[in-house]
Amino acid sequence: MVRSILLRGFDQEMAEKVGAHMETHGVKFIRKFVPVQVEQLEEGTPGRLKVTAKSTEGSEIFEEEYNTVLIAVGRDACTRSIGLETIGVKINEKNGKVPVNDEEQTNVPYVYAIGDILDGKLELTPVAIQAGKLLARRLYGGSSTKCDYINVPTTVFTPLEYGSCGLAEERAVEEYGKQNLEVYHTLFWPLEWAIPGRDNNTCYAKIICSKHDNNRVIGFHVLGPNAGEVTQGFAAAIKCGLTKELLDETIGIHPTCAEVFTTMDITKSSGQDITQRGC
Repeated sequence: MVRSILLRGFDQEMAEKVGAHMETHGVKFIRKFVPVQVEQLEEGTPGRLKVTAKSTEGSEIFEEEYNTVLIAVGRDACTRSIGLETIGVKINEKNGKVPVNDEEQTNVPYVYAIGDILDGKLELTPVAIQAGKLLARRLYGGSSTKCDYINVPTTVFTPLEYGSCGLAEERAVEEYGKQNLEVYHTLFWPLEWAIPGRDNNTCYAKIICSKHDNNRVIGFHVLGPNAGEVTQGFAAAIKCGLTKELLDETIGIHPTCAEVFTTMDITKSSGQDITQRGC
């Protein structure tokens, strides 16, 4: 059951492809509904549970019976009862998170915040660890290095992995303007899928480039096996200012999934077919 969209905060084209793959393999999504009641009909392991849900767009009611219900409630920032108001630290009243500047400094100069509590930042453990290290070095070690909250590699471990680094296409358009971007993309067929003839043209890769910055890669997205491993490797290059030209000059390892980023030559704006017929 999906309240609004899949994978909020991620590139929505990629999120929809993740969803489509799961649906192809038997997962049923009930979109734009929220559960309002879970009633136990029969005890046992498993038992029987009746779920009642309401549409987020109208008065429609959905009812169905299941033997297991898993509720993903998300996270809550527990900031309203720790005395922040006593020293004047402001929070986002809507979600309880703490706004900070690019040095993790709150509106009170001597109070800093890091990690999942930050307003508008990624809720990822490695990000919190990195931010904490860099903050300590700035405060006590004479460093000036700040945490990069944009070029953060991350992976969604769905049945078909989705790895990303940098901006989602929607955010890139918002920040740079569609006319200032070039999006290169392709479908691909991993070798281990080609031999059994499985799920051809399901895996997908794209990079978002800034035209007026030497075609610098500002968004990296891959949907396929071991996407996390692929993304982690490219993340360092993106931090170093990776451009489309550098990717084109890189020799690919054949046959690997990551190789597609060295041979990608079709842009979205061209409208050309990206269907592949082999690995």
